[in-house]
Amino acid sequence: MGLPSLRAAAEALRRACGLWTPRLGRLLGLPPMAGKAEAPAPAAGTLPEPDGKAGSGWHGGGRVWEDAEQPAKKLKSSSEDGEQPRKLPKRKIVLLMAYSGKGYHGMQRNVGSSQFKTIEDDLVSALVRSGCIPENHGEDMRKMSFQRCARTDKGVSAAGQVVSLKVWLIDDILEKINSHLPSHIRILGLKRVTGGFNSKNRCDARTYVYMLPTFAFAHKDRDAQDETYRLSADRLRQVNRLLACYKGTHNFHNFTSQKGPREPSAQRYILDMFCEEPFERDGMEFAVIKVKGQSFMTHQIRKMVGLVVAIVKGYAPEDALERSWGEAKVDIPKAPGLGLVLERVHFETYNRRFGGDGLHEPLDWAREEAEAAAFKEQHIYPTIVSTERHERSMAQWLSTLPTHDFSATAHAAASPGAKVPSPQGGSEEDGDSD
Repeated sequence: MGLPSLRAAAEALRRACGLWTPRLGRLLGLPPMAGKAEAPAPAAGTLPEPDGKAGSGWHGGGRVWEDAEQPAKKLKSSSEDGEQPRKLPKRKIVLLMAYSGKGYHGMQRNVGSSQFKTIEDDLVSALVRSGCIPENHGEDMRKMSFQRCARTDKGVSAAGQVVSLKVWLIDDILEKINSHLPSHIRILGLKRVTGGFNSKNRCDARTYVYMLPTFAFAHKDRDAQDETYRLSADRLRQVNRLLACYKGTHNFHNFTSQKGPREPSAQRYILDMFCEEPFERDGMEFAVIKVKGQSFMTHQIRKMVGLVVAIVKGYAPEDALERSWGEAKVDIPKAPGLGLVLERVHFETYNRRFGGDGLHEPLDWAREEAEAAAFKEQHIYPTIVSTERHERSMAQWLSTLPTHDFSATAHAAASPGAKVPSPQGGSEEDGDSD
């Protein structure tokens, strides 16, 4: 095809489709299109920008490919679709919690079951409503890496529960969470932790207190069995002598259920256990037993208290303590759950490794101690006192002690070397770690 034919074809293309560039016109020797001013020739070493628009393309060997810029898409604004204007990054934190457990079926949430209300049901609802987590994280708590330090059982309270999870660190986060919680559940503190932190596995020890009326220590034959009883100094020394026997490592298979005497996990280490001086509340004398241990099994603390009460009252011989750590099965009564309170959880190993690295805070909660003590005085202790006065849970339990046969023993169900399955459900205290 000759040059005149090319010019004719180009002119026809220009008329039919409007596909034209000034450079093409100059190459073919055609006049510029009507109404279009021809752009000046580009400087050496630069690419032309037709019609004033920035182009993109490739060049080489005297050929240039040009592409007109596509118009930018309009993005929906956050006000148009109701979405947050920005997505906050998730951060791993721990929350220090306090709660009164009366009316709840423990700490741990039972997803899909609305029959038994738990502390975590109210907590997760508050986290979603405050904007800390998306709603689907509330339905599947694994998505926020949620872990509680201790699984408290029905009616058990806490002044120092710690949970770890990933959240959006929104402004005024504690105030917003607490605004969606009932007054008997409070978030007392928040701290950033390492990304792989797990509150249960990182916990070195737990401290519980057990508050009970002192008439629980009244001898069955010699003392008054009601609220007129007052604990003597001699009786308090006897109680503390027996409680001190628990210190150290012992086989506590008789202090829980479905645990064989040969199972290694039945061995538990108790750091300290003692009873504090008694005090009066509403005309009734109470005392507080404090116990610190690495971990506790289901019902272990309540049975530890129950056996000492049975010995002090004269129902059980003192050698029942030693026999309870052997392989034989011993009948041990379980004290009521009302007076049990998770006082504090300890993270000494974590604090030594990360507490002074300049990036993380030590998990000691010293600044929150006053608020935790105030919560106990306002919500936990009054509930224990009023419930004991009106429902008489301790008095009713004490009346069952004569039905136990503390002298009889039976061989445990597990044969030598056999392993009995561990409990699968929630735990009164922190539960098994195996």
